[in-house]
Amino acid sequence: MEILSHSELQYLKKKLKHEPNFLEKEIVGAQWSEHCSYKSSKKYIQLLSSDAERIIKGPGYDAGIIDVGNGDVITIHIESHNHPSAVEPYGGAATGVGGIIRDIISMGTMPIAILNALRFGHITSPFASKEIKISRRENNELYSHSKWLLKNVVRGIADYGNCIGIPTVGGEVEFDESFTNYCLVDVAAIGFGKKKNLIKNIIQENDIIILAGSSTGRDGIHGASFASKDLAKEDRSAVQIPDPFMEKLLIEVTKEAIEADILKAVKDLGGGGLSCCLSETSANLNKGFDIDLDKVPVKYRDMEPQEIMISESQERMLYITNEWNFKSFAKILNKYEVPFAIIGRVKNHKNLVIYKNGKTIAKMPSHLIAYAPLLNRNSKKPKYIDNLSVKKIFLKLPYNLNKTLLNMLANPTIALKHWIFQQFDHEIGLRTIVRPGITDCAVIKLANDKFLAATLDGNSKLCYQDPYEGTLSCLSEARANIISSGGNPIGIVDHLQFGNPENPEIFWSFQKCIKAMIDFSSFNKIPIVGGKVSFYNETKIGPIKPSPVIGMLGLIESMKCISKIRPSPGDTLYIVGITGNEMGGSEYFQYLNGVIGGIVPKLDLQIDSINSEIILKINREHLISCSHDCSKGGLSITLTEMAIDSTCGINIDLDKVPHSCERIDFLLFSETPSRFIIGTENEEKLEKAFSRYKNLKYSKIGKVMDDGDNITFASKNKKIINLEMEIAKKYYENLTSIMEN
Repeated sequence: MEILSHSELQYLKKKLKHEPNFLEKEIVGAQWSEHCSYKSSKKYIQLLSSDAERIIKGPGYDAGIIDVGNGDVITIHIESHNHPSAVEPYGGAATGVGGIIRDIISMGTMPIAILNALRFGHITSPFASKEIKISRRENNELYSHSKWLLKNVVRGIADYGNCIGIPTVGGEVEFDESFTNYCLVDVAAIGFGKKKNLIKNIIQENDIIILAGSSTGRDGIHGASFASKDLAKEDRSAVQIPDPFMEKLLIEVTKEAIEADILKAVKDLGGGGLSCCLSETSANLNKGFDIDLDKVPVKYRDMEPQEIMISESQERMLYITNEWNFKSFAKILNKYEVPFAIIGRVKNHKNLVIYKNGKTIAKMPSHLIAYAPLLNRNSKKPKYIDNLSVKKIFLKLPYNLNKTLLNMLANPTIALKHWIFQQFDHEIGLRTIVRPGITDCAVIKLANDKFLAATLDGNSKLCYQDPYEGTLSCLSEARANIISSGGNPIGIVDHLQFGNPENPEIFWSFQKCIKAMIDFSSFNKIPIVGGKVSFYNETKIGPIKPSPVIGMLGLIESMKCISKIRPSPGDTLYIVGITGNEMGGSEYFQYLNGVIGGIVPKLDLQIDSINSEIILKINREHLISCSHDCSKGGLSITLTEMAIDSTCGINIDLDKVPHSCERIDFLLFSETPSRFIIGTENEEKLEKAFSRYKNLKYSKIGKVMDDGDNITFASKNKKIINLEMEIAKKYYENLTSIMEN
């Protein structure tokens, strides 16, 4: 496998001042892969703001660290396992969970929650089915493959999280033709701990370097390089093998050692294996490492040095302690029966030195290995974007809006995700306050009367048509989910996923995504505490649509401030925000009608911020009985979801909704951001509170019925949608029907 370009090899020779040997090339090749080095994206992600009083560590570490007061901290990180999951969905997804958990414990905190964001090709034919022009037989094969990927990815995440005792508390799923024969598997983990217990990462000469956990095998070799190229062929040897039971033991070992204050540095062995782990730790801590490969526990006696150095065998951790504390740490490792070995020592030089059979077989400056030469990629606006924005859209007004709404509810991207969430043990740990599937935002307990809201959001359809506005909409939706739960946003994590960065049009989309994140974060003063960039998400069919996944965290002051989605009988329903006539990138256009084009929603940062802050303030005054943001599927989907969840009928007057829509179906299904549906038991007090805010666009639009179970939308005194609850619920459960048949 060609792992270094000609220019990179020349750069390496120049810096080393000699010809690198085979092992040195392999070590550097693993670290300089796009997956590990961020050589295409680093200069751009360094522009993201992480300045905030709460932030202890931002981007560039295994996890971001946020101070939540009273000596407590939370950690957050997000990773993907896209290529491995597309090849071996069960193992790929499971090892993705394992890696992200080890990132959390390496900071000195214990994992308390997992979230995931998943993307697949269509698992059933879209109602308009215009996206993929192939035969019905080929269609069925593609749908079957996507179902197989979904089933095994979910099972991999569930089995691993359930085995190690970490609750999976939320996530989101999107289906689109650009992910055909592929999938995106993003996993985020949240940790909780004491500020005083954070790993100090200060080491001295002759400190002991320990490798603990599973033995090093041949699984995952060239995994980082595999993830840094288009998926032209399946390479199962690059996929790692999960062992959740060893992971659980490593969590317990690390927890006990942290409490005993005997660890000086901790690092997970992830992408690039020992090559990346050792070089990055050595460079970041400004010390040299002498490593003896004969001491590394291996699964096979005949393993070559390069195999040992770049293997990505899972459930391995690197620990550094001193002579004084080593015996205590060894006792902990033996107590949990975790295999370990002393593989090296810290030295005062600045090199990574590898020995075998008493001889030096590789010696390079750690900083040189850890920091790849950055690339200047060309960028060019894709021609299709301008063509789509001016494209004439000819779409007939549906004759039967009842059927239209039912078909939208059945859309797997919108439909109830109970089939997925029922496989996750979300109660373990007794921290989950709002369980997955109830809202778009999880709520977990941190300490007495201190709660954390967490969400993941993305929208590849919007980002394909306009990566800047699409990313802004994703950020807006994430913030709206946090606000709707009662949380005050305190941090953003991101995972930016694109095709081949060597394609100028794809790199342009990446740059626009970064610009949107900078603008949103700066305007709202919400820091970006961490993230990841994943390029080369392509198959023989072509690149994926731009798919930034946005994670956001919010702090909730007390149990009383946790807002619910479920309205109560007799509640009055209000909408905050204006519904626009921008339908480009909507599920109504693309999934239901096969229309790719039109104007995408434009986010007004000021209005978005004002609407969110007002909802948060009014919630703290306990004037809201329920709250839900308007996002995928639009106003009608949001209200129908709320009705189904409460099993109460609703009666909505569409003429009262503030809007600029030219058609009734656009009003029903527009995905304009910055909108909230709220319920109240006290109209008078809520109206009085609203009156304090000038230029706020809101309106009373309907009621939750005390009796009856129909979902009704009316206009001009005529019911244009009138659905029985049981029928709507049946369509809304379509994902379960698809996956169980």
